[in-house]
Amino acid sequence: MRKFALLVVVLAIAGFGVFWFISAPQRVVIANDAAFNAPGDVARGKDIFFAGGCASCHATPNQADRLRLGGGLEMKSPFGSFYAPNISPHPRDGIGNWTNADLANAMMRGVSPDGAHYYPAFPYTSYAGMQADDARHLMAYVRTLQPVEGRARDHGLGFPFNIRRTLGVWKWMFFDTAQVKTDPARSASWNRGQYLTETLGHCAECHSPRNALGALVDSQRYAGGPEAHGDGWVPNITPRSLKDWTRGEWVQLLQMGLTAEGDSVGGSMGSVVKNIAELPKADAEAMADYLMTLPARQGPPRPKK
Repeated sequence: MRKFALLVVVLAIAGFGVFWFISAPQRVVIANDAAFNAPGDVARGKDIFFAGGCASCHATPNQADRLRLGGGLEMKSPFGSFYAPNISPHPRDGIGNWTNADLANAMMRGVSPDGAHYYPAFPYTSYAGMQADDARHLMAYVRTLQPVEGRARDHGLGFPFNIRRTLGVWKWMFFDTAQVKTDPARSASWNRGQYLTETLGHCAECHSPRNALGALVDSQRYAGGPEAHGDGWVPNITPRSLKDWTRGEWVQLLQMGLTAEGDSVGGSMGSVVKNIAELPKADAEAMADYLMTLPARQGPPRPKK
């Protein structure tokens, strides 16, 4: 019995050591130095801000100014409620004291300046593929906005989901940090569209079903499924469902919110349209070029009413 008890203790210690190693936050390999923390390009940062949909989640609810980034929006999930934080340039309650490298680590690795994991309700799982310099430009634009006082409430999560360290294991299982690669066989517009759709636009985060642990189901990527933060249904946007859509119809949807049938989109997609409408038309055309080439995939069955 003593040997058995000792074996149990040894295995428990070893298991904890493996857990601690796997779950450790991993930052981007970017020097937090003067070169990377030099001011970025505000104009480029503005485009990145709207392409990334920052206002959709971080704008203070129940007020008209989409650039008032005080946070507080509730995002419901099977694990509990998440509340978007203040990302205004307020030095205490927002990200006013962050460096460019801090923002890059948050967006590309899901790690806070103090070394804590962020929950993937913040779509760093898509932002991970972005170019690090885009975080620098984005910070330059955010610093031009109004500082907003006040912090959002803490997430409403039960055990064990309230233990952030466990997110390191989730990342080990599901988090791909590879950057999006240019395809030399494709046009410049298609490659721009791939970048906008897969990273900044994080379109797959809403248009793909998720498994029991909240990770995207890659085999049904873009094939639609239950709305992550509500009780609605997100449509399949692969050619299996929209094979007859033209480039012009895609651009009309992305910048005006009108489908090929003349219907208007609603729900969270309405906010996405407001964001894309702020971008150059060439960006919407690029996204259309990419979306039209997605693999045709069958999504999960929609529940009967």
